[in-house]
Amino acid sequence: MQHSQEAPAPGQPIALAPGLLRVLAPNPARMTHWGTNSYLLGTDRLAVIDPGPADPRHLAALRAAIDGRPVSHILVTHAHLDHSPLAAPLARETGAPVLAFGDARAGRSAAMAKLTRAAALGGGEGVDAGFVPDQCLTEDETVTGDGWTLRALHTPGHMGNHLCLLWGDTAFSGDHVMGWATSLVSPPDGDLSDFMASLARLAATGVQKLWPGHGAPVADAQARITALTAHRAARTAQIRAALAQAPGTAAEITARVYTEVPPALLPAAERNVLAHLIALCRSGQARHQGPLTARARFAAADRPTPRRDGSAGAVSKN
Repeated sequence: MQHSQEAPAPGQPIALAPGLLRVLAPNPARMTHWGTNSYLLGTDRLAVIDPGPADPRHLAALRAAIDGRPVSHILVTHAHLDHSPLAAPLARETGAPVLAFGDARAGRSAAMAKLTRAAALGGGEGVDAGFVPDQCLTEDETVTGDGWTLRALHTPGHMGNHLCLLWGDTAFSGDHVMGWATSLVSPPDGDLSDFMASLARLAATGVQKLWPGHGAPVADAQARITALTAHRAARTAQIRAALAQAPGTAAEITARVYTEVPPALLPAAERNVLAHLIALCRSGQARHQGPLTARARFAAADRPTPRRDGSAGAVSKN
C-alpha cells in the first residue's frame, strides 16, 4: 500500500493496512510535524496506540473512529504531552487498561537518574509528569488482541520509558524513529548513549516498516535506522572537532556546529548537543569543567578513558 507524504486532515481515520487506522491529532508544530499519529489496531475489538494530547477535538475524533466498537487495550509509547494525556479519559470511557513501560520517570539509565536528582540539566520539555499506566510492559512481553499481537521493545533514548511496539515485520516506533526528522534527545529524560543502543536493537529485530508517532509511515525501516545512526555519528564527530578547537558550553558548541539552523530551532539543537557532550564524557572522549550542568564548559579529553560506571564524571578544573 502506498502512503501519501502530504499532511492528512486531522481527525479523519485513514486506513494504512488491513486492521490499522491512523487518526491525526490537531497539534501541528515544529516538533510534532503534522501532529501526533494515533493508531487504531484491530477490526471488531480495538487497541488504541498513542491516544495523543489532551484535546477534546481529538478525543471526539477517536470516539468517532472507534464507532462503538469495544476497546481492549490502550498502549502508550512514551509519556510526553503529545502522546499520553488522552489515555486516562479514553480508559474511563472504554474501560480498557492503559499499558506502557512505566511512568514518566521509568527507564532512565543510572547516570541520567543521578543527573535528574541533581536537577542541574534543565530539560523536562513536554513531559506528562502525571502519567501512570495500569500495566507496565516488560521487555519482549507480548500483548494479544483481536487478530493482532504486539511485542514490547524498550527503546530509551528520546525518553527513558519509550517503547516500540513490534507488529509482525512492522513496528509502532513512537518518537524513536521517524521519517521526517531526527528525534529530540534532551537530557536527563533523553540519553544519547541509550538512543544509539536502542537504534541498534530495533534494527536487529529485522523490522521492515515503521508507523511513527509523527509523519508518514517509514517504508524502509532498516535504511532509515542506518541513516539516523550515521547522522548521529557524524554529529558526534563534528562536536569532537569543535571541542578540539576550543572548549565551550553546549550553547557555544551549538553555534559552531549548527551554522544553518533557523534561530527558532536552536534551543532544541542545543539540547541535542548537550546530549552528545554528556555521551562523550561518559565514553571518556570529553570532560566537563566543574559540575555537570546545562551551562557547564566542556573540553576534549587529553586521554580518552571510558567511565566504568557509565556516569558523566570526568571533571577538569582547567
